[in-house]
Order: sequence, then C-alpha cells, then structure tokens
Amino acid sequence: MLRGKIALVTGSAKGLGKRTALTLAGLGCDVAVNYVNSENEAYTLADQLKSMGVRAMAVQADIASRGDNARLVETIERTWGTIDILVNNAGPFVRERRTFDEYEPDEIDYLMRGNLLGVMELDRLVLPGMKRKRWGRIIHFGFGRAAEARGWPHRAVYAAAKVGLVSFTKTLAAEQAADGITVNMVCPGDIRGANKEKSIDEVRHLNDEEFPGVRQGSGEDVARVIAFLCLPESDFLTGNIIEVSGGFDPIRSLAETKPNG
Repeated sequence: MLRGKIALVTGSAKGLGKRTALTLAGLGCDVAVNYVNSENEAYTLADQLKSMGVRAMAVQADIASRGDNARLVETIERTWGTIDILVNNAGPFVRERRTFDEYEPDEIDYLMRGNLLGVMELDRLVLPGMKRKRWGRIIHFGFGRAAEARGWPHRAVYAAAKVGLVSFTKTLAAEQAADGITVNMVCPGDIRGANKEKSIDEVRHLNDEEFPGVRQGSGEDVARVIAFLCLPESDFLTGNIIEVSGGFDPIRSLAETKPNG
C-alpha cells in the first residue's frame, strides 16, 4: 500500500519509533532509522527491515541540532530521493520530577529545541520535496490531552513545547492541504518500558493497575494509527490531534503523584 515511499522515523532505534518503523516497512516503505546514541540497536533494526524486502539505513542525528537535521535529510535525499513520510517521534524528556525553577537554562533550550523547534526545522526541510510530488505525510507526537493546553506539574518545559506543537500541527495542515500533504499528531498514553515495542496480542492479557479492567497499551496501538494516517486513502484526515490512550488520562494520575511517592 505504501510500496516505494520513503519514510524517516526519528528516534526509531528503540521504543515506539522502532515499532513504527517496522509497521511502515511492512506496508512497503523504505525506512531511514534515526538514532542519537543507540547505534547498535539502529543498525540491527536496519538489517531487520532489509530482511522484510525494503531499503533501510541508519543515520545518527540529534533532532535538537539544526546542523544534524540538515545532514540527516540531506543524507537520505542524496541516497534515495525526497522523503515522503516524516514521523517526528524523537523528543528529549527529563524523567526526574522538577518544578520549572529547578531547570537550568541550557536544559530549557534543549527541551524546546528537541520537542518543538527541531521538529519544525525537519518539517521545513522535507516540505519542498513533498510539494513537488504533491504528496506527503507528516506525523507529530504529543502527550495525552495536549490539545487542551493543560498544565503538567514537574514537566513544564516538555509540556509547553508539545502544546506549541499542537498549534503548529493545525496551522501546517491548513497551509499544506492544497499540495496533498497531511499533518497530524498522535498522543500516546502511558505506554511503558518493553510494551513500546510489543504487539497488541502480547499485552492483551496485561491489566493496567491504575485503570482496572483495561489492558495495557502497546507500541502496535500507536504504530497502527500512524500507518493508517500515512495511507493514500487517508488524505481527507489532516490537522487532527489523535489520542491513543485507552480513553483514560494517565497524565492526571502522574501529576497527582507526590514527588517522592
């Protein structure tokens, strides 16, 4: 269904990005795997994708770096041609719970660049090729209920960047629709650890401790939504902020947890 399309999935050596890369390859996409530090995992994944009958490459780049972004896109386009699908999965996240005043200025800059400005730069780099083809798919990543511009205690910078990305997603979608380019955002729920790379069948028997009666989320839950948005027949879907969270609000429970709890 996407045979011959060229896809770049940022931060795809592991986790949700890896599962997305595998899903797109299964639909026939040639996939560029992007990594920062996980070189072994990236090249192993590239070999796995090649075994599925598609082209694959691994390219090191930090999305927070403007120079790295330019080199990343130039490497792919010089080798294969212009990018058809861009999945902006990568984004730095500080796991330590801190109030905003506890962040250093350099940390604020890095989080904003990695989660907002770097994404905007990548989008700008791939748009010329998409516009020439009059076809393109851009996917952004958010967090649960980001479209509400909600507060997220102890995640102030990350949340601000992603909420800004919500507005940018909707604006870019409106601007590029006439050129056959769709722009959407997926907002994964609290999909944890190894589950990020698992299939739905692998987690179907695992109940979520915070939400009794609901199974845990998997990487396939997110990847299958991304794959659907990338299909040619999904050209009527653009500017959407799509929750993949089981219908629950994991951010609320996380925010209410005491820092030392």
